Parts: sequence; structure tokens; C-alpha cells
Amino acid sequence: MSPRLALVPGEPAGVGPELCIRLAGDPGLSRVCTAYGDAATLQQAARALDLPLRLLAPDAEIEQPGDLRLTPIPNAAPAHPGQLDPRNARAVIDALLRAGADCLQGRMDGVVTGPVHKATINAGGIDYTGTTELLADQAGRSVVMMLARPGLRVALATTHLPLRAVPDAITAASLERVLRILDAALRGPFGIAVPRIAVLGLNPHAGESGLLGREELDIIIPVLDRLRAEGLALDGPLPADTAFLPDRLASFDAVLAMYHDQGLPVLKSTGIEHAVNITLGLPYPRVAVDHGTALDIAGRGVASPDSLFAAVRACAALAGRTTP
Repeated sequence: MSPRLALVPGEPAGVGPELCIRLAGDPGLSRVCTAYGDAATLQQAARALDLPLRLLAPDAEIEQPGDLRLTPIPNAAPAHPGQLDPRNARAVIDALLRAGADCLQGRMDGVVTGPVHKATINAGGIDYTGTTELLADQAGRSVVMMLARPGLRVALATTHLPLRAVPDAITAASLERVLRILDAALRGPFGIAVPRIAVLGLNPHAGESGLLGREELDIIIPVLDRLRAEGLALDGPLPADTAFLPDRLASFDAVLAMYHDQGLPVLKSTGIEHAVNITLGLPYPRVAVDHGTALDIAGRGVASPDSLFAAVRACAALAGRTTP
């Protein structure tokens, strides 16, 4: 049977709704998706793109290009491309939580999420740091954020933190937890029998034997030694400035970066159009696009749907327990 994926457009003033309309034009992708969002916003996006759209009930069959199943989550105010409105923050969060709840209750098999605007959600009175954290709290799970594109997977030891808070957040317990989740996900949904993981150091030159920082000596190396003794294939800590050389990457199944901007700029600079954001550790697959709301081009019909298409394909593959 085909997987059932919840598709959340994200910020209604961004490019998410129009990307969903692009997806509706591809029955091969839309047949596995049900959108969770505002009907009027999707219809407005279809008119702007001059593309057909027929919104169907969640249990309806996709029959032709332009068909899209919808679980309606109404906005509080009309959405206008490029114009953020905090009044719609609640609908964005409700769509994410409803999609997650439907997966937890077995009605859906995975979640694909479009881009959201963190500042607008917080301006709407909702304490929000990211969808990864939101869905983790809902499911009561510890999770790991991993971005992937063909040939490269980069997971994060810490996610959305100010840089000055990163060293304190990297503890032996947190690093061990992240590595266990990453290794289990690579062995499970990704189907890699013995995944090899490159672990980056926190400091320049991986601390250079303590000269440039002691986190490697005091925290990272002891954790790696302990997990290696259990059979995990871990290389590191490696200097971040050389770990991403193509010859080195070829021997790894994933890279663990210590913080957001240590690893993600490399991945995004070499294939952002095919990159996706995967949440590891949830009881269902969640995959997000690897770009923002693009308010400056919203409603103009020029936004590329490539990352959304890649996210749907990856989520469908993970839901089927195959390697994307």
C-alpha cells in the first residue's frame, strides 16, 4: 500500500502554499499526500499560478492533475503573499500538531512540512523554537535533526541555539543520546547495516590536543570511545575544515556536526535544491523542505518546488522503511 503523508504548507504568506499547488499537478506525488491547511489560501495560490486545483475530502481518490486532498485548518485572517500576519500563527501550529497527532494515532504514516516563520509565530503569542522541537514535545521523544541531499547526510548535536550557548549544551549525556538516535535511524529506516559516522570536533582543529579548547578531550573523545566499544562505527573527533573533503566524505554514511552553522552551510552550498530536513527519533518520519518562506518571491510563481518534491519522496521512502 502507498504511504499516507500529511503535507503542511507552513507560513501562509510564504511560498509553501504555491509549492503545494505545484505538487498537486503531479498525481504521482499528490496521491500519497493530504494537505493540512487553509482552503482559501491554497485556492488563492492556484489562481496566482493559473493552475487547476480541486480540493477533495481526506479519504477521496486522486483522479487528475490538480487534485489535492485537504484536512481543513482555517486561518484566522486572509493570507496575502509576502505579508506576514501573526493572527495566522495559531493555524500554522494547529496544522503541524494535527498532522503529528494523526501520525501518532495511525491515521497517517509521515509528515512533510513546508517553511514556517518563527518570528511571526512568536509574535502571535506562541512560544516556538522550531518544528523539530514542537513535534518532539508532542510525541514525548528525544530527536535529532538531520539534513540530507544525495551523497551527504549531516546531523546536528545541537540545533537552534545562540553560538555562545553551544559548548554548555554539549554534554556527555546529550552527545551519547544524539549518536545513539543517529546510529539507530541509519540502521533502521535507512537500512544501513553498519553505519559509519564522522563526528566533528567543536573547536578549530578539533581542539588541537587541548590547545584550542578541551571539549574534545573531556567530553567528545570519552563518549566516542565508550560507544565504539559497543560496536558503533564512529570516526573522530575530526576537524570540521577538512572533514567535508569529497574523498573523506565518500567513506561516511553521515556526519555529526556540533552546531547548526558548522555543518549545514556545506550541505546547502552543494545542493540545496535537492536537500531535505529529516527529524530522527520520532515514531514516524518527518521531512521538511530545506529553505525558508521566501517572502520576497511569494505569489510570483517563480519558487522552485524541487525541495518539496524531494521531501515527499524521502518521507514516502522512509515510511516504507527503504533508503531514500
